[in-house]
Amino acid sequence: MNAADWDRLKGLIAAKRVRVVAPDLPTSHQLIQPGADEFTARMLDAINGMMLDMLAAIARKDHEERRRRQKQGVEKAKAAGVYRGRPEDEKRNAVIMDMLRGGQSWAGIVAARGCSRSALARLAKRIAAENTGV
Repeated sequence: MNAADWDRLKGLIAAKRVRVVAPDLPTSHQLIQPGADEFTARMLDAINGMMLDMLAAIARKDHEERRRRQKQGVEKAKAAGVYRGRPEDEKRNAVIMDMLRGGQSWAGIVAARGCSRSALARLAKRIAAENTGV
């Protein structure tokens, strides 16, 4: 979640007056205890808000680091000729291509096979290339 999304979520939490209580954050437990004076409640609210901001920032950094490492691994595997991506579902694509050749509508194929329109476009181009001999 990027900073703008976090700010939007934090605003929604505040607007709905939701209290976030975490097992590993003892100060959050004190927020739900009745009878705290106004000063203590405001201080705990500020501390918990800061802690949530820190946890959100740490989670974002961890996510970005995992993505960066994954990208490095893919690039390394491609350079070594090992990375090939997800294999094509040849059986599914053959059925879809038969449906396209039969003149079925794209909407009907998407509904029947649960494939994306981009997959249909790719397969339609493959059929066109077969028909032109390219």
